[in-house]
Amino acid sequence: MATAQRIIPNLYRDSVSLMQFSEKIAKLPGVRQASAVMATENNIGLLVEAGLLASASPPSPNDLLIVVEAEETDAAELALDKAENTLKQKPTASLDSEARKTPPRSIEMGLAEMPGANLALISTPGDYAAAEALKALRLGLHVMLFSANVSVDDEVMLKRYAREHNLLVMGPDCGTAIINGAPLGFANVVRRGDIGIVAASGTGLQQVASLIHRYGGGITQAIGIGGHDLSARVGGISMLQGIDALAVDPGTKVIVLISKPPAPNVMKVVLDKAACSGKPVVVDFLGADPASFSGKAIHGVKTLEDASATAVALAAGKPAPNLSDTLSPTLTKLTGDLRSQLAEGQKYVRGLFSGGTLCFETLLLLGESLGEVYSNSPLQPEFKLPDVWKSQKHMAIDLGDDLFTQGRPHPMIDFRLRNERMAQEARDPEVAVILLDVVLGYGSHMDPAGELLPAITEARLIAEKAGRKIVFIGSVCGTDSDPQNLPHQEQMLREAGVHLVDSNAKSARLAAAIVNPMKA
Repeated sequence: MATAQRIIPNLYRDSVSLMQFSEKIAKLPGVRQASAVMATENNIGLLVEAGLLASASPPSPNDLLIVVEAEETDAAELALDKAENTLKQKPTASLDSEARKTPPRSIEMGLAEMPGANLALISTPGDYAAAEALKALRLGLHVMLFSANVSVDDEVMLKRYAREHNLLVMGPDCGTAIINGAPLGFANVVRRGDIGIVAASGTGLQQVASLIHRYGGGITQAIGIGGHDLSARVGGISMLQGIDALAVDPGTKVIVLISKPPAPNVMKVVLDKAACSGKPVVVDFLGADPASFSGKAIHGVKTLEDASATAVALAAGKPAPNLSDTLSPTLTKLTGDLRSQLAEGQKYVRGLFSGGTLCFETLLLLGESLGEVYSNSPLQPEFKLPDVWKSQKHMAIDLGDDLFTQGRPHPMIDFRLRNERMAQEARDPEVAVILLDVVLGYGSHMDPAGELLPAITEARLIAEKAGRKIVFIGSVCGTDSDPQNLPHQEQMLREAGVHLVDSNAKSARLAAAIVNPMKA
């Protein structure tokens, strides 16, 4: 195995484009993995921890660092040459004089070219993100802060400044938003409608927005706020602003709030604000008891699927639906059929997730039925995996966690780590079910099913050679308007033997029922 690296001086690319670029380089002949990052101290440290760099080199944040691990030195060097040539390639000349203009090199220059703009999307290394976000706010722009690794102190400073100037900060680490119909970051294509969402989770927002679309509803705004907004230190500043904005929006009939349980004092403030909005508010604080915060205007729900169904019903002027934790008769019958295919000793569920919130919801639902469920981000400390690279008992793992993305693109873009883990799980004679999420939309891989199929086939063959069968359960988070072509993606997965259901919650409950007949 050979590892090589190269610095491209004075060249900047944002984190999303670098994730996608890394994926392309990793597919070159002889390459095992590749990473292209800005050469910040934090990124260099992550590459060292991931084993792609032997030792830390002095940071040079204005330079772009490419690291390649290949089977042979020649393959690594060829990949670096290809990567550098691609990065330095100039756009094809155009006769249009506008196309030949020097691209703006600052937010101020960009605003001069687009004087009607009112939002800036910041995707720079975390060390510089707060400063760029503050520049945008001072120019009168709302901010979507895609960047991670921004300190809580900086987050509080930015959000307080924004609030004082009637502006909104979405983030830091805000991966998803849909503003005035425009999908931002990792977002799905959903129809416009009369339901507004404020969410502290990216894939949670994607799941709810996509299901609302599938159920015939639509979105006014989907506001991401970042995972720390509802902490005691931040105080829910952006969620409170989001509720206020949707409360006065004449096009919004129903408001949906999505988050893990907020800090207790923040939860009270948020629920009080929601109750005074003058509109029905659907609240999914994943892991909290919905009965504890339901009231006249507040409709507490348990799952992302429940939030979507309730919002669509209320927006149509119908009463909130009766929600059930039990499987439909069709799925109940399916559990028995699938259980009968298992060999003696096959008893565990292994969830391999690209969406952090989808993994969290699965942990909650599996835990209700199966008890101990291990994870890299467990519900209880005692269920933390001692070694995240080795599974044990029932398990659901978030492969988008920083621990796994060090030196690698996000698993919504790069499927190699999940594919390798599938084969690993198939070799375990005690594994009965492999549980998968597939997330469509802008920013995600353009053919996720195509990437998964060879690994599913390999895992199936591994089990069959040992006289076993693996049950694959999954759901696709997306809409029929997404660029990946939802029906085609689902068809390919079904043809590969994956049993698809229409929500993450259903897939978790189906998997649990297969290995625990008492819950069927």
